[in-house]
Amino acid sequence: MASDAIDLSTAVRYFQETEAICKRDNGALWGVQLWGPLLFIDAKSRQAVANQPDVEGRLTEAGELYAGEFPNELNIANGVTDWAGVKWTTLTWPLPEDPFERKSLMVHELWHRIQDSIAFPASNPSNDHLDTVEGRYWLQLEWRALREALMLGAAERLQAVRDALCFRGVRRSLFAGAADEERALEMHEGLAQYTGVRLGSDSLRDAAAHASGILCGAPKNPTFVRSFAYASGPAYGLLLDASGAVWRSGLKPTNDLGILLQAAHSTSVPQGIASYARKRAKAYDGDSLLATETERQQNRQKQTAEYRARLVDGPVFILPNHKMSIQFDPRNLFPLGEHGTVYPTVRVTDVWGVLVASCGALVSRDWKDVRVAAPTEPGAHPLRGDGWTLELNEGWQLVPAKRVGDYTARMTAQEHK
Repeated sequence: MASDAIDLSTAVRYFQETEAICKRDNGALWGVQLWGPLLFIDAKSRQAVANQPDVEGRLTEAGELYAGEFPNELNIANGVTDWAGVKWTTLTWPLPEDPFERKSLMVHELWHRIQDSIAFPASNPSNDHLDTVEGRYWLQLEWRALREALMLGAAERLQAVRDALCFRGVRRSLFAGAADEERALEMHEGLAQYTGVRLGSDSLRDAAAHASGILCGAPKNPTFVRSFAYASGPAYGLLLDASGAVWRSGLKPTNDLGILLQAAHSTSVPQGIASYARKRAKAYDGDSLLATETERQQNRQKQTAEYRARLVDGPVFILPNHKMSIQFDPRNLFPLGEHGTVYPTVRVTDVWGVLVASCGALVSRDWKDVRVAAPTEPGAHPLRGDGWTLELNEGWQLVPAKRVGDYTARMTAQEHK
């Protein structure tokens, strides 16, 4: 472990910065204190620095902080991790240098630590429809309208709000289950991001400007299926705040931010919502957007064929899910229909070992397994294949799977005993 991977004086400053934000809020936003056990982890050295001691004595005093080494069998990611007897908020070092990005990120992840206590369980729906032409088209129109609403004054924003709700409504009418899947992620990542933006900003005006910037940058993400709520959540939350609605008190996972905003503005969507939305799309350069998305879809078909050939039709290595933990980038997931979702870059840990894939791993739709291309050298240690390596734990072995050419991992007979 590189003992100087994390500069302790910088870490102290970041801890103090975040604690000050939480103390200013003092539980006002969600009725609970956000400040709690916080762990910075350097991705290369696995050095961990915390704001408090752990229960099992894995960390030792390091000035004002506590330091140690984060175990290899656990993934390093921005999120929540149970380790050494403590439920930590974890953040990957180095943190963003931009003050707003850093503060909003830390508060975002602190919210995830307390979300169960306020009855908002974690959720990871697929939202595959947001990788289709129609799904992406109507979502980006919704974002454009939300951005305009954030930039306008209270007296002028009603039209933009109504437009956003119409674009949202048309999209959800096109795909079965879309409303439920989108709502689930908005009530998970959307609320976390809203909390980060709201408390990480110096004022509501600054928060609106930051949310507008997030909406502007969101279309640059390779896909929206797991990242869209990071953009829509802050926008809806801040527009609800600006309306004066008392919306957080009594909020439930079954509530919908769009419906709440509609009620807050005492507005309604037209009966002929599709026709109205198509007309209003012109105000947001909808024709150009549709042409761009159509071209993207044509280019994407080649990538779909390549993933299918390598991770579905060709020989594969199937790793079963026993208690799988995944470290991934939510911005680049690639839906592969009934076969599941491709994680282009991913680190997966389970009882069988640690898998690191840089060229795509397919997680089945029911989360029963993760698949990569078949190993090129079945007898090698560590195991290797096209764009992946696997450190197989002791007591596990590579064995042929049902389909000829496929492999899977299985406990040895001795371990079974």
